[in-house]
Amino acid sequence: MFTTLFLLLLSVSLATHLYLSVRHARYVQRHRHQVPAAFANQLELSAHQKAADYTIANERLGRLEQLIGAGLILLWTLGGGIAWVDQFFAQHLSSPVWLGVSVVMMVMLISGLLDLPMGLWKTFSVEQKFGFNRTDIKTYVIDLLKSALLSTVLIAPLLAAVFWLMDTAGGLWWLYTWLVWLGFSLLLTWAYPVFIAPLFNRFKQLDDGPLRDRIRALLERTKFAGDDIRVMDGSRRSAHSNAYFTGFGRNKRIVFFDTLMEILDDDELEAVLAHELGHFSLHHVRNRLIMGSLFTLAALALLGWLLEQSWFYHSLGVPNPSLHSALLLFMMIIPPFTLLLKPLLSHGSRRHEYAADTFAATQSGSQALATALIKLSESNASTVTPDPLHSAFYDSHPPVALRINRLAAETPG
Repeated sequence: MFTTLFLLLLSVSLATHLYLSVRHARYVQRHRHQVPAAFANQLELSAHQKAADYTIANERLGRLEQLIGAGLILLWTLGGGIAWVDQFFAQHLSSPVWLGVSVVMMVMLISGLLDLPMGLWKTFSVEQKFGFNRTDIKTYVIDLLKSALLSTVLIAPLLAAVFWLMDTAGGLWWLYTWLVWLGFSLLLTWAYPVFIAPLFNRFKQLDDGPLRDRIRALLERTKFAGDDIRVMDGSRRSAHSNAYFTGFGRNKRIVFFDTLMEILDDDELEAVLAHELGHFSLHHVRNRLIMGSLFTLAALALLGWLLEQSWFYHSLGVPNPSLHSALLLFMMIIPPFTLLLKPLLSHGSRRHEYAADTFAATQSGSQALATALIKLSESNASTVTPDPLHSAFYDSHPPVALRINRLAAETPG
């Protein structure tokens, strides 16, 4: 019975993703030949068409990834993949903790290797074709090796702690595991800007001058504690532009991509930063962390119940129940079972983006933010004509046209 339910939901999930992707590509294609009137004076037709073609290419690649991903889930579960890896290591390891760590890490390694061709295609075909890729094979391989080593160093101890708790902590192991996960997440957030990010990119302090003075004044106005402002050499690997906050406490940083500073003037950079500060001032970041933590707690509690259900294993291709197979099965099947959460989460995120836009407009002016949004769309080849249903389902940010219209409606006079 559960096998049938799993196959049904996996099929519905795959069909939904494929339908929305095809619909989105067709919608973008239909609007490719003319710049929308709202952007006629700010967006060249060539840039609009590049964004359309880039979107269509990514959707085509995304559909292939969806098909391959669904096939791999079936191979790992009903196809016996997890059971095979489990049986291989069970011949050599008796400790449930280290057996679990070995099986999970091996499944992650094999999955990463299977995903590698798609990653290479995206970087050296799609991104290369549209002028975004600036990395080479050597750098790409070094980044992969660094990521693999870092994942091993960070994830293996965490898994060992989780499996030890599952084996020894009794019926409330999931609650103790949640506390460990919270501590690990906070530690990782604290360590990321100082110890992890510099392994992949160079960061330099923003030079003293008018822009730094404006940012400091903005931070004071918004009562944001911290003024560690860095410029990251994102152009070494990609032409895409971005800015972000990272860390907490003394390790809190504001990071601008160097590519972002090439396309925005000081007014626009301040407006973009004001938008991000809006998320902090309006407690969006805190609320997202709380909601994510509660969702993880609920997921672990559900896993705690499934752990004891023999049908859960047998229905998904695992004949010998174990702690690690329960964790792997749960992680693989949870996306199809939570399909409808995606549009709900996207809706909540878009509401936060609108609120942060309003905050930025009060701090730095709506016009600067509007022009920054258009330049960012052009620089990143983000289409300004997304399919409304696709956007409602997936997009964490509202379409640029809607954001600009709302900013204009909220601006006095």
